[in-house]
Amino acid sequence: MGPVQIIAVRHGQSQANFAHEQAGDRPLFYEPGDHEVTLTELGRMQAAALGRLLAGMPAAEVPELVWCSPYLRALDTWKIAQHAWGVDPLPVSVDERLRDQEAGAFAHYNLPAIRERFPEELARREEEGAYAFRPPGGESLADVVVRLRDFLKDLDGRADGRRVLIVAHDSVVLGLRHVIAGGPDAELAAVLAFAPVLNASVSVWRTGGGRFDLVRFNDVAHLTSG
Repeated sequence: MGPVQIIAVRHGQSQANFAHEQAGDRPLFYEPGDHEVTLTELGRMQAAALGRLLAGMPAAEVPELVWCSPYLRALDTWKIAQHAWGVDPLPVSVDERLRDQEAGAFAHYNLPAIRERFPEELARREEEGAYAFRPPGGESLADVVVRLRDFLKDLDGRADGRRVLIVAHDSVVLGLRHVIAGGPDAELAAVLAFAPVLNASVSVWRTGGGRFDLVRFNDVAHLTSG
């Protein structure tokens, strides 16, 4: 049977998100590694708003189990959200398959810097398509989908009949949309139409008629209410 509900959340604004926004069209080298980046003050406020959203949900919809990316920005988002929610700690599983898409050689650079340093790779990206392109030493979105398909298969046994919260990254939320919909990977490029997945956004799927129905996607109404 598997879980009866999946809520997928992108982490709140991270220090890296903020640095990239501030750089704009200027080349940026951002030194901290993916595992080191945590939340900005805004990101902490967004995580608290997520907790208040969870606190206001009907009892039949609130998560019972939590799966989290191993990256600090996701773990901190859940820690702050749970504190704002005010519930007793829920069972939390940290799963490497929920990590962000690995950028490889591109990891420390924004797009203007990549354009300067790796013009031939950007040309290859245009030729192959953003979903299929794998930067040197990194992953494609298709690679992320492979590990998410494996993760969801495990979830069927570990969360049977339960409501699940996943706290992760934009690439993970996009990948989940594709995998849960059950579409062929030949149609994976279509999921990019739903990007960007916003910081602290909420996406919800519930079971209906033997399959998952998408209830809402990339919803940030809780960040502006109250």
